[in-house]
Amino acid sequence: MFRWGILSTAKIGREHVLPAIADSDNGVVAAIASRDIGKAHALAGRFGAQHAFGSYDELLASDTVDGVYVPLPTSQHLEWAIKAAEAGKHVLVEKPLALNAQDIAPLIAARDRNKVVVSEAFMVTYHPQWIKVRDLIAAGAIGRLRHVQGAFSYYNVDPNNMRNQLDLGGGALPDIGVYPTVTTRFSTGKEPSRVQASIERDKTFGTDIYSSVRADFGDFELSFYLSTQLANRQVMVFHGDKGFIEVRAPFNAGLYEQERVELHNASHNETTVFHFSGAKHYRLEVEAFVRAARGGKDHVFSLEESVLNQKVIDAIFRAGDHDGWEKV
Repeated sequence: MFRWGILSTAKIGREHVLPAIADSDNGVVAAIASRDIGKAHALAGRFGAQHAFGSYDELLASDTVDGVYVPLPTSQHLEWAIKAAEAGKHVLVEKPLALNAQDIAPLIAARDRNKVVVSEAFMVTYHPQWIKVRDLIAAGAIGRLRHVQGAFSYYNVDPNNMRNQLDLGGGALPDIGVYPTVTTRFSTGKEPSRVQASIERDKTFGTDIYSSVRADFGDFELSFYLSTQLANRQVMVFHGDKGFIEVRAPFNAGLYEQERVELHNASHNETTVFHFSGAKHYRLEVEAFVRAARGGKDHVFSLEESVLNQKVIDAIFRAGDHDGWEKV
């Protein structure tokens, strides 16, 4: 079994990724590291991990760990992913991997130098509903794709939450803006050439809290809005000349709403519904990662793909500072 080490006791790890590892058929939670050793012991006990460490460096130096999962604050993702790779560990690191595309280059070098697998944790790309969307578009089920429309929002004004702390990499675009971009790119295999954006920032936090974005993919356009201070909403719609595809719970499938992809015909009088009940994208993600780390052919989200997605986010931030188009 692949022995996972976890850097920090962050909520996303506790509630989603660690349960997925424990439920997986090829990995175990072997070690927990926290700067609070009490928290490390408590989480280790919950998931049956044999080792608890009071520092991240101790875990990385341990020969009881094959790979690590990094759910630290965004501003620390690259630092510890590089350290883990240099320690010879495979690395699954939470999104967003970086706050600037050019900053990913040292991690790519560390990956190649140490011959390890390093992947940004975009669990959506492992979910069968997104594989279905990609296959439907490729098969011409909606004809010529002309427009993709999306929304992702939630309400959070807690000043102690890292999403509202600029120095920790908080903000709507880093946290959730990456999802409409990555799912559109994944589903179509296309890259945008330019973007327009309007961005609003919180006067107290300094973080971006609302964005309205338009991205030019050449053959089609993506438009989406997102916010950390609006009522909860998630949707993605792929509109073609022969029909459209609507993804009801595109990003937090099974939590926001049940996994459901709807294919509508051009006249909107016929709908085919695809259900994916029981699909566990975090489990699918960690199992695919382990197979890849062991030399298998499974595709995991690559650092090169991370660079391309982050370039879009970088361009959106630049576009938000002026009217008109910004090159990606």
